[in-house]
Formats: sequence, structure tokens, C-alpha cells
Amino acid sequence: MSANLVTVSFVVALLGSTALRLWLNHRQLQHVALHRNNVPTAFATTVSLAAHQKAAAYTLAKGQFQLFSLLVGGMLIVAWTLLGGLQLLTQGIGAGVAPSAWAGYGQGLALLGGFALISALLDLPLEAAQTFRLEARFGFNRTSWGLWLGDHFKGLLVTLVLGLPLAWAVLALMRHAGSLWWVWAWGLWLAFSLTMMVLLPLVIAPLFNRFTPLTDATLKARIEGLFQRVGLSTSGLFVMDAGRRSAHSNAYFTGLGHAKRVVLFDTLLDRLTAEETEAVLAHELGHFKLRHVPKRLVSMAIISLVGFGLLGWLSEQPAFYLGLGVHPNWMGGHEALALLLFLLVLPTLTFPLTPLMAWASRRHEFEADAFACQHANGRALVSALLKLHEDNASTLTPDPLVARWTYSHPPAAERIPAIEAQL
Repeated sequence: MSANLVTVSFVVALLGSTALRLWLNHRQLQHVALHRNNVPTAFATTVSLAAHQKAAAYTLAKGQFQLFSLLVGGMLIVAWTLLGGLQLLTQGIGAGVAPSAWAGYGQGLALLGGFALISALLDLPLEAAQTFRLEARFGFNRTSWGLWLGDHFKGLLVTLVLGLPLAWAVLALMRHAGSLWWVWAWGLWLAFSLTMMVLLPLVIAPLFNRFTPLTDATLKARIEGLFQRVGLSTSGLFVMDAGRRSAHSNAYFTGLGHAKRVVLFDTLLDRLTAEETEAVLAHELGHFKLRHVPKRLVSMAIISLVGFGLLGWLSEQPAFYLGLGVHPNWMGGHEALALLLFLLVLPTLTFPLTPLMAWASRRHEFEADAFACQHANGRALVSALLKLHEDNASTLTPDPLVARWTYSHPPAAERIPAIEAQL
């Protein structure tokens, strides 16, 4: 494998995936704009023209913003790789790290931490524009600059606190565990992912939001009855103060083992009836009861194993580094470069898998809807979904191909008839 071949392959893959994303984005914008002035017949009596047009306008604005973000993201990948950004960062950190650290992991950890910090800073303008311009334009943003900046600071801090020890362990395995280090790293990654599923609801999420026990006695009784009917347990029913940041509504059931908990957005409770809330939660419980979570974990494990295997091979190929614009120091430090380069090119490599993953997710959503109809009121689920579509300004007329390629949830035009067929 030559460096030139790596460069050409990377450029072709990046241009191809970017062109495909742009084409899909264009199809979505064109299709939504074409149908913005007519509510689909199936929803003519339940969705107003004003709500339909707002959803279309929001979808178009998001699509245009995603178009700009996609182009910026592509340019940043090229800047980090072929234009020498990562090489400059490596040289700068190498000049600032004590020589004794080169034999250890100081340079590698500094490189990973510096990359994470710079990337976070580069992402801030786009994220600010999305929150304070796009979301605010359609009445969804409720956060302040102080709260927004605080969230990002805490997010970066959590990433460094949790990510650097994990990175140190992976670097140690890459250096000392032999040619099959990637198998051990894969096992470590799986263990870390499972641990995060426990820590997220109990430790990490409370750093960003307030979670208070559900006080509505009627709703609490309905939810507890639902848990008993489906044979699941939870460590608690909590309301999250999502309304401090956004007007979007949602609910979820998260965690593993004794860390499982139900979380309801306060915006959801303001909008749905007790029966509708119960139906939405029945859908979420369906994912657990139908073992969608372990199935997704198995899929993730298989895909990540292939990824770690590919990383294990590429990390030993000089052409992998040279073809992507960096010159590794084989005496120490190239392990971190391998991780960063792989993370930069990974989205391009995995994009062809998007339709398959989206199809599997939509299949699980249909199954969870069917489960909800068996254990709650299906008509309440339909009315709840319609309210959520309106509250979140989700379009009822996505481009069919885009929906097949990227949607993790079925479009309302498919999902609601499937629910009604079971009533």
C-alpha cells in the first residue's frame, strides 16, 4: 500500500460521501418545499395547515444549515489531514512536552486532549448559530448564553475526565499488548460503553439537568401499573427540566440493571395527557422488553470489532500516516496519531452502512409501537405522536429515499397507519 494510493482513496471516498450527502439533502429540501402548502390527506383532520407549514419551514431551514455544516465539516477534515493541521499540532505539542514524556504517554495524551479542545472550539460557532439563530427563529430555544457555555464547558470537562484515562489504556495496549492489541482494546471499549450506560443516568446527566421525582400521583400510578403489566422494574420516575433549554418534548427509559429509570421532559408533561404519556412510555418499555437494547449492543460490538481490527492493521502501515498528511515518530507517539486519523476518516468509511442501521432502527420502532398497543391505549399513542410531531415541527412529507437512507424512526405517514391497523 502506497501513500499516494491512500491519499487518492481518501479523497475519492470523502468526495463521494459528501456528494451523496449533498444530493440527499437537496432531495429532502426539494420534496418538502413541493408539499409545504398541502397537508397530506391522511392528516387533513388532525394537523392544521399552519402547523404543517411551520414544520416544512423548520425542515427547510435545518436542511440549509446542515448543508453549510456538511461543507464546513469536510473542509475541516481536509485541513486536519492533507493540509497538515494534525502534523502542525503534533510538532507543536512535541516541542512543548518534556523529552522524558516521549518514552511514556505524555505526548500522545497531550495530542488527543489538544485535538479535542481545538475541535470543540471550532464547533462552537456552528453550534451557537444552530441554538441562538435556527432554534430561536422557530421558538424552540430557551437557553441563555451563560447556560449554553456552561453546558459546553462541563461537556468538555467530562470528555477529558473520562476520555483521557480510556485513551491512556488504549495507548498502553497498542504499545505493549502485541499484534492483537486491538482485541483487548475492543474488550475495553465494550466494558467502557456498558459502564457509561450505568453512569449516564446516575452521574453524568445530573451534571446538566435537574431530575426531580414525579409528583403527579395519578400519572405515577398509571406508570407503575404499566411497569407491573410488562414485567419491568425501575429505580424511579423522574421529570427533567428540559424546558430551561428547549421547547422540544421527549421521554426515555435509560440505564442498565438497578440504574434503570424513566425520564419525562417537563415540556412533555405540559402537552400530553396521562393516557398519552403512558402510551409513549409503553413504547419505550417495548424496546427493553423486546430486547432491542442487547440486540443493538451486539450489533455495535460486531461493528466496533471490525473497526478495531481495521485500526490495528492501519496503525502499522506507514502509508496510512503519510497518505493523510502526517509523519509519525515510530520511536513513540504514533499510536495517538493512528487513533486521531482513524476517527477523522471513520465517518466516511461508515456512511455506506447508514441505510442498514436506519432500517434496523425503524424496524425496532414498529415493534415497540406494536408492544405499546398491546399494553396501553393505541389511539392515545397516535394522538401523542401527532402532538409530538407538531411540537417538534417534524415534517409529515419527507423525501421517501431520504427517509429510507437516514431516518432512525419511521415517517408519520408509515408509522401511524401501522399503529391504527392494530386497533
